[in-house]
Amino acid sequence: MKLKDKIFYGWVITAAFFVIGTAVWGIRFSYGVFFKSIESEFELSRAATSSVFSTHMGLGILFAIMGGWALDRFGPKIVNLIMGILITLSLLLTSQITGLWQLFITYGVLLSAGASVNYVIIISTVSRWFNKKRGMALGIASSGVGLGTVIMAPLATFLITTLNWRMAFLVIGVICLVLIIPLSWLLKGEPREIGALPDGEEPNSPDPLPTIQGAMKQNAQTYEPSLSQSIKTRSFWLITFIYFAIAFSMFLISTHLVPHATDTGISLTAAAGIMSLQGGAIFLGRIFMGSVSDKIGRKAGIIICTLLEAGALVWLIWAKGLWMFYLFAFAFGFAYGGIGPCIAAVAGEIFGLRRIGTLMGLLDIGFGLGAAVGPIIGGLIFDVSQSYSLAFVLAAVTMLISALFTTRVKREIKEKHT
Repeated sequence: MKLKDKIFYGWVITAAFFVIGTAVWGIRFSYGVFFKSIESEFELSRAATSSVFSTHMGLGILFAIMGGWALDRFGPKIVNLIMGILITLSLLLTSQITGLWQLFITYGVLLSAGASVNYVIIISTVSRWFNKKRGMALGIASSGVGLGTVIMAPLATFLITTLNWRMAFLVIGVICLVLIIPLSWLLKGEPREIGALPDGEEPNSPDPLPTIQGAMKQNAQTYEPSLSQSIKTRSFWLITFIYFAIAFSMFLISTHLVPHATDTGISLTAAAGIMSLQGGAIFLGRIFMGSVSDKIGRKAGIIICTLLEAGALVWLIWAKGLWMFYLFAFAFGFAYGGIGPCIAAVAGEIFGLRRIGTLMGLLDIGFGLGAAVGPIIGGLIFDVSQSYSLAFVLAAVTMLISALFTTRVKREIKEKHT
């Protein structure tokens, strides 16, 4: 008996994305661990060191849009294979760089080309496989964002301290090669590829194929605004800003938390432990809020998490002892993790699933801009004031605005009736 006959294949895809996301996002969130090694070797300011990661995330806007377009046309298997090849090549080349300009190419450009589409693939594909349990499935599939930090931050720290930062990139590149590319072969774009319905529902007709096709057709006709219609709505731009705020605060923190903690006298190993705890909290937030949002509503979940994240950022301004950093890491990570599946589910419910890949790529413009601006703003503020306090305040304010904007998000295009 085939695996798809034993369990709903959507859960197999969810598990594959969980592992892939663990590898991809573990790499992206671990840049802060490499931060001071790169800063020291190339004698850079913190703004200059941050600019590499900002370039990486800024270019991610373009690559996410391209990836979403490719996903809707070629499916997740092909796109994920290309993603894995580019990520592996990027990390192997980064281990061999001899100048800052090379780091901009290998990490800023090449890694961005590979990694930026990961979230779009996960959200778009899983959304097509689930209806009733979409929040839970999205939470599990995307929780690799948290687990990746739990694993990669201490692993990178160990490799840097026992070997060097170049060997750390080399080893991590090999790990990605082994994980991402083989798992790509498990990915399928939607349930009808295997004659199934979302959530593993069974057709009520003795002639299953027509029933499945009819259900898919009916689902597509129920509410599928065009891309141009979606982009013209206020909700599209509100969600875009929310993604901007999420990324601005998250990548400001992921880039500068370790340098900030070590500035206060905390060791690099302990600082990596803070990042690891934050990753664990992201993992919990993804799964818990993803499941809870199926019951309390997506918007309520977003508001709860944005307020919690804003409070954590204010707390960080006065954090000195290790326990205060631990408390921040848990609250901030849980909130960030919880927002992801909630807002992704909102986007699917409001704009439909037919072109969800391209749509998520467009929404990723906000995420990419926030991720590009956050790290470099943090670096500039520190270089001028020798403090991150203003940067943390700005991040908190963006999250409070996001909570307000969430209350205004709604379905604005009337459903079609046939």
